[in-house]
Amino acid sequence: MNEIILELTEISPREFFGQQNEHIDLLKKYFPKLKIVARGNKIKVYGDEELLQEFEQRFDLLTQYFIKYNKLDENSIEHILTSSDADEPKSSAYSGETLVHGVSGRLIKAQTANQRRLVDASRKNDMVFVVGPAGTGKTYTGVALAVKALKEKQVKKIILTRPAVEAGENLGFLPGDLKEKLDPYMQPLYDALRDMIPAEKLAHYIENGTIQIAPMAFMRGRTLDNAFVILDEAQNTTHAQMKMFLTRMGKNARFLITGDPGQIDLPRRTISGLKEALLVLQNVEGIEVIYLDEKDVIRHKLVKEVIAAYKTIEHHN
Repeated sequence: MNEIILELTEISPREFFGQQNEHIDLLKKYFPKLKIVARGNKIKVYGDEELLQEFEQRFDLLTQYFIKYNKLDENSIEHILTSSDADEPKSSAYSGETLVHGVSGRLIKAQTANQRRLVDASRKNDMVFVVGPAGTGKTYTGVALAVKALKEKQVKKIILTRPAVEAGENLGFLPGDLKEKLDPYMQPLYDALRDMIPAEKLAHYIENGTIQIAPMAFMRGRTLDNAFVILDEAQNTTHAQMKMFLTRMGKNARFLITGDPGQIDLPRRTISGLKEALLVLQNVEGIEVIYLDEKDVIRHKLVKEVIAAYKTIEHHN
């Protein structure tokens, strides 16, 4: 009797096999002449060589589907196992502006015209600046673009960084080691990633360095190759920090710089690295700047009103 062993490397076996191995039971139903045994992250299959080849092809499609959509259900399994041309399930829900299929199949899309401009700009340029107020999806859309690039193997890693500027608090007085002190600053980045990558896989990516979340100081001296790099809260960088960061760009790297010039936490008389960069680099080919405004806010409807009210005051001052 012939035997093949298939291993799940980037997938949680628990999620892929289903509750009480219900997905494995479906496989057994459609391949009754094969003996299928699932243990740990491996599946052993015994039987006729021709049937084993077909099983392996279908199994490969199932894993591709799971990696792309972060879910597997009875309908998608049945479609993949019975489709005559062995294509992946097609659905109108998977078309359009979807960037990433997040946790539990959540569709993560560019939701506004300006966010779609950001997506287009990222496709055409290796360096993009995204400027706009809170709640406009700068960070979230940026992280979605980074996860998409990683999933599609356009890059080998994602690097997310922020300047650890203290908005009224002192890092030295916060409890814990350096990572624990800095994690609150990085929280929005973690939150976005948790929406897009299952917890187990995200932990694995962080552990092996595929996804790196670090303060600006950790960028010094590095050359960032084959990476999608996001500098978040860039309005709080200094001239030196911004120049240092932008010159880290290596081969096959994509840089996205996000910030809100209206929320600068730097000491008085310190020039914002973001504001300066927007002036200095405005005529450099290959760099695009996308501006978001209150029309792009996707938080509570009151946030739009708050931004509009403050804009009125700022114009008068």
